[in-house]
Amino acid sequence: MSKQLLRCGTSIGANIAESEHAQSTADFLSKLSISLKEANETKYWITLLHKADYLTEKECESMMTDLRIIIGTLVNTIKKTKDNPTEL
Repeated sequence: MSKQLLRCGTSIGANIAESEHAQSTADFLSKLSISLKEANETKYWITLLHKADYLTEKECESMMTDLRIIIGTLVNTIKKTKDNPTEL
């Protein structure tokens, strides 16, 4: 489970990094959408690790707080880009 968390957690940043040099608005949105999916998967693995007692309540809540910020930022960026696609 922890390896899955590592994979999807690091994929968030990797896709965001790729989006910085997107070839088009559609490519940019695609990379950020993948990051959002990976963030949601990360949330799943954190929850599972917590329920399996691999993470304490404090560790889980700390990671979930960070993840909510990341997800919120991705959602806002995707929405803003869709509303103003020519600003990229």
